[in-house]
Amino acid sequence: MENFDHFHVVVCGGGHAGCEAALAAARVGAKTLLLTGNIDTIAKMSCNPAIGGLAKGNIVREIDALGGEMAINTDATAIQFRLLNRSRGPAVHGPRAQCDKDMYCARMKRIVSETPNLTVFQAIASGIIVKDCKAVGVSTNIGIEIFAATVVLTSGTFLRGLIHVGNSKIHGGRLGDFSEQNLSSDLMAHGIQLDRMKTGTPPRILGSSIDFSGCGEQRGDENPYLFAFYDTRENGVFRSMFGTPFSGDIKNCALLDADFSNQKACWITHTTAETKEIILGNMARSPLYSGEIKGLGPRYCPSIEDKYAKFPDHETHMLFLEPEGYNSDEWYVNGLSSSMPIDVQLAALRSIPALKNARMTRPAYAIEYDFAPPTQIDATLQSKVVENIFFAGQINGTSGYEEAAGQGLVAGVNAARKASGKEMMTLGRHDAYIGVLIDDLVTKGTFEPYRMFTSRAEYRLLLNHGSADVRLLNFAEKFELLGRERISKTRAKLEKIKSWLVRLGSEKFEGKFIADWLVQAREEDTISFPDDFYRETSALQDEVIYRIRYAGYLEREQRLIEKTSQLEHVKIPENFDYAEVRSLGSESRQKLQLSRPQTLGQASRISGVTPVDISLILVALEKSRRTSPEAR
Repeated sequence: MENFDHFHVVVCGGGHAGCEAALAAARVGAKTLLLTGNIDTIAKMSCNPAIGGLAKGNIVREIDALGGEMAINTDATAIQFRLLNRSRGPAVHGPRAQCDKDMYCARMKRIVSETPNLTVFQAIASGIIVKDCKAVGVSTNIGIEIFAATVVLTSGTFLRGLIHVGNSKIHGGRLGDFSEQNLSSDLMAHGIQLDRMKTGTPPRILGSSIDFSGCGEQRGDENPYLFAFYDTRENGVFRSMFGTPFSGDIKNCALLDADFSNQKACWITHTTAETKEIILGNMARSPLYSGEIKGLGPRYCPSIEDKYAKFPDHETHMLFLEPEGYNSDEWYVNGLSSSMPIDVQLAALRSIPALKNARMTRPAYAIEYDFAPPTQIDATLQSKVVENIFFAGQINGTSGYEEAAGQGLVAGVNAARKASGKEMMTLGRHDAYIGVLIDDLVTKGTFEPYRMFTSRAEYRLLLNHGSADVRLLNFAEKFELLGRERISKTRAKLEKIKSWLVRLGSEKFEGKFIADWLVQAREEDTISFPDDFYRETSALQDEVIYRIRYAGYLEREQRLIEKTSQLEHVKIPENFDYAEVRSLGSESRQKLQLSRPQTLGQASRISGVTPVDISLILVALEKSRRTSPEAR
């Protein structure tokens, strides 16, 4: 970096949220700086080297639809693709990919390093510079101050990160890395509330020490879904989202073979009764149960201690053995997360037949870190406490690379637009899973690491992963998130979908409209489509068939959206005094004062706020409007 001139956006943290935030800001034209404590660990997969899954895969496809890089980076570095929930309806299908851990990181580092408008610099943000309750930059651990119109904080688990391995405590955002100790106190000094959370990771072992003979094999799909909507490969090389050519791209590392034969298998095994005895016999040595760890851990990704303590009737638990890359023999023991001492971890590993000779390369550990309860931010991810600061990722109480990246993209776009005085982007619950995620955070908050599920989305039929590009086209166009060629392709795809919906509703097969056959028939192969329908891409065919087959349900969800949208249009003034609303319950009043919802729709989704409370607030708002000076 040649100098420290004023930036439009400075992004603090180079994880999955930070990368998408910096790329999004730079790609919409903002002069952007990405500050990271270690350039070599940009987009590091600290835990499981996998992207996607149930609902998470939808988020990744939405990131692609909004101009982000995660989908392409996954396609370029994947070592296995699987579509989860294949036996169920397509609305809850979940594309997932196992990635080459090192290649994922290396390729994303290359992308951010060569993106126009984006500067990458190795330093740690140790404080925020605030003037008149507005952030104007950050101070760093190397004694320089960097000024910017807006700041995006994506600190992950690095804010006062504390690693637990039995009685051993190590300061770090992950094992072998640093911990930022000063930024937390600076944030609190400016009125931003912080609390503690906990997460963890399992041990890594050498694949050469695993006995696969008794394990169940999980192969990749023969015809996998790529995450990106448009194949960006050119001469065997995956280009970036905007097709930017850059030297040194990774070749032949992923599923670049035409027949996708280069996939690596994952394997399934189980803990044993002996494993249970070892874990329960050493619970007093677990910092999670000895009281050393104060932060709440992830409900849906519990440690092995939690599993045996909370499900005592279960003698065994399933484990997934997952390779970490083509050029590494390290394997991830998914399901064996722990904070136990090393000797207990080794004993537990060797109580499992497939792992009786396992050679551990990295221990399991738990990590505590600071997060900022997300009711302190609004739907743009901007702080309600200090203007011009945006929060994204685990600092908002979420878990998962996908949730972090989705927030990062939104925060980066909005930080750039705020810097130039433009309208900011807000995704609704009916627009995207990213919208559901953000709305849940800002209206309900979270006291444990938040993870996205399809069950959290009331409009999940509308949010199927295959529709993300056409569903979010208006956002991509309005906020200039995609190039003209991609916009044109997607608009043409949407027009084709509409055309086929009309055509299949009017053309007949064996005396009955094809659309009616689709609603009634279980399998498409019992129906004869027009010849040119077979020449369309499989993605377009799938979307057309999906819209016809679920038309009644989709229309019902659309009517529900229209009915509830009235509340979303009723704005609540920032200074609205809930204490003045008579008969409002004390719990509701407290939660509303804390969350400061921007609309009645947001207020209605706050836990504990009843329909009666909403009616009372609506009456108070109307009364306030009638008596305001403007109304006279």
